[in-house]
Amino acid sequence: MFKKLIALILLSLAVYWSFDALLPNTISDIDAKETSFSTQRALVHLKEISKKEHYLGNDAHSDVRAYIVNELKKLGLETQIQEGYSMSQWGNLSKPKNILTKIKGTDNSKALLLLTHYDSHPYSSFGASDAGSGVVTILEGIRAFLSENKTPKNDIIILISDGEELGLNGADIFVNQHPWAKDVGLVLNFEARGSGGPSYMLIETNQGNANLMKEFVKANPQFPVANSLAYSIYKMLPNDTDLTRFRADADIDGFNFAFIDDHFDYHTALDTYNRLDRNSLEHQGSYVMPLLHHFSNANLNNIKSTEDYIYFNIPAFKTIIYPFSWIIPMLILAMLGFLGLLAFGFKNESLNANDILKGSLAFFVSILISALISYFGWETLKSMYPQYNEILHGFTYNGHSYISAFTCLTLAICFYSYHKIVTPKNPANLLVAPLFVWILICALVAVELKGASFFIIPVFFGLLSFLLLIKQKTPNIILLALLGFPVVLIMSPLVKMFPIGLGLKILFVSAVLIVLIFGFLITVFGFLKHKNRWSLLFLGFGFVFLTTAHFNSKFTKETPKPNSLLYVLDANEDTAVWATYDDILDPWTKHVLTDNPDVANTFKQNTIGSKYKSSFTYTKKAGLKNISKPKIEITHDTIINGQRQIAICVTSQRQAERFEVFSDSSNIFKSFTINGIEAHLDDSTGNTFQDRFNNRMFSYYVSDNEPLDMIFKVPLNQETNLQIYEATYDLLRNDKFTVPQRDENMIPKPFVLNDAIVIKTSLSIK
Repeated sequence: MFKKLIALILLSLAVYWSFDALLPNTISDIDAKETSFSTQRALVHLKEISKKEHYLGNDAHSDVRAYIVNELKKLGLETQIQEGYSMSQWGNLSKPKNILTKIKGTDNSKALLLLTHYDSHPYSSFGASDAGSGVVTILEGIRAFLSENKTPKNDIIILISDGEELGLNGADIFVNQHPWAKDVGLVLNFEARGSGGPSYMLIETNQGNANLMKEFVKANPQFPVANSLAYSIYKMLPNDTDLTRFRADADIDGFNFAFIDDHFDYHTALDTYNRLDRNSLEHQGSYVMPLLHHFSNANLNNIKSTEDYIYFNIPAFKTIIYPFSWIIPMLILAMLGFLGLLAFGFKNESLNANDILKGSLAFFVSILISALISYFGWETLKSMYPQYNEILHGFTYNGHSYISAFTCLTLAICFYSYHKIVTPKNPANLLVAPLFVWILICALVAVELKGASFFIIPVFFGLLSFLLLIKQKTPNIILLALLGFPVVLIMSPLVKMFPIGLGLKILFVSAVLIVLIFGFLITVFGFLKHKNRWSLLFLGFGFVFLTTAHFNSKFTKETPKPNSLLYVLDANEDTAVWATYDDILDPWTKHVLTDNPDVANTFKQNTIGSKYKSSFTYTKKAGLKNISKPKIEITHDTIINGQRQIAICVTSQRQAERFEVFSDSSNIFKSFTINGIEAHLDDSTGNTFQDRFNNRMFSYYVSDNEPLDMIFKVPLNQETNLQIYEATYDLLRNDKFTVPQRDENMIPKPFVLNDAIVIKTSLSIK
């Protein structure tokens, strides 16, 4: 009994260690030595940077830029501002203003570039985490580096870009227009997609990562959090950072460092100085200093590689790497070891087919029921708490409680399944199915998802446990617990990472992963006599966490409800409506939409663009306001080579912050130039803006009140119809309106156009 207790304590400590080792536990003091990174010193900058929303084009954006430039000058660095128009692949046009400086090295070699962005997301985010944290990480890191009074071998370029939130626009003009870009050998990019948690390292490369990973290990950051699976998944998602432009446009490799927990703060008015996790900022600092020292003196001319490496982190050993070429040999070795042990087990009668079948049934029943309950459980919870649908990015304020709840429910299912189905003479029989499934998974990922091939590491320790159980009637359960450490230390953080990174809809993946981990730990759990009691214990914990989630499901000051409101004026029809993206109206939106709003059927098309392709849900007729309409002029209309070329200039009369341009999908555009930037041509048709969602062509984010100039070619006989939406973010402060301020338990809904006065103008060119 005592040994079983010790074994369970050891496994519990391993789970705790797997999470505790991901982050620094102490915050560096403001009085730390000058040559070291200090989070407290970095926070001084962050407090200034994140005072106001500072999206591209507003006054606070200029103030933040001036502050950063001044701080770089204090360090003795000469700065420059690079600006120019850029259009992203998402159809977002803007004129970013990048901040640039350089520390000269001694050698004529490739440069190291430190990268982040200073613009916040339009329009309500304070940008403390995204990416104020990156700005202050670089400012404090460079200050500490320069305090050493050592000249690096490589030039160090600092690029604090602009327009990242709109479509990587600042990175685009640097990579494709700035002369320094050709000198860059490696990029270190600091980002955030939430306000807390460990900072994950993700590689961006077009080729192999072998040399990158070798150098990363040599740099020896203290708290590396990285695995090759994360980047394999990252490459499948529609998420990009500034670093993407370096890789895609200039074949320049780099590392992303981004924390992603507390995702509910991402791009919201909650991305503030006070809500940023200090440990996350400390973690960024723990990366920047060793990497800055190492790569500023490394040979960046030879960083490219055609070979890929598997990599993962584990406490005590930090980052483990090995080549892709080992994947198949390790898989074959595991298969042969498994088959050999099966034969040995049947030979010495430690294994029997009946117990193996019962153990397999318990294992697969656990997987199936856990996955179904997690998937349909979350769908049920969304129907029980419809307010969750207002959080568009899919991670609720009480999301961590749900992760804990479904973890406990899954463990309860596992213990109960094994209690009801099988009581083997030797727990070795229970390990057959988990080993088989793990090896099968390793075989599949070896073909389809090579980055996950480090899953084979726990398998080898599972095989050692299998050997002990086969050879010994009463193996040392403490030793079996220690052999379970690799699966716990490597895989446990993934249970939390998946729903945090991909949303709570992915809880079923975490549930399956928990069962897979449980399957390996059956070497310990199989010796527990009262599995039904353990099942009841975890079931109780699960309901405790569900209860906690329930009591934290309401919107409060700390967990406010996202809501939205727009005033949309049709300049052609002289009509106006109130509009919202919300599924559930609240007292604030009902102030104008009333208890009986109209379903926004007629507004499904040509809805102002949003990240999650949200459409207006409700509208209500509104009174007409005397709002200055944009000036629209056809400045040029001629025929060139059998095609009609038209030039249009749109000038705002009210300091517009955004234009959206739509056109019916039947309209064909042979070419399209916006403020001097040519839109991308579709490879299959040779036309532009061919694939447009809800008729949207592009968005123009205005700075300095510069007009929208369009030049496009269309078929000669085509009647071309355009809808131009002009938006300002001043609904709550415009003296023509009496919209009250939100209650303290509300915030502007992110990822959609919000708090805006919109003028729609339709233009038909016959």
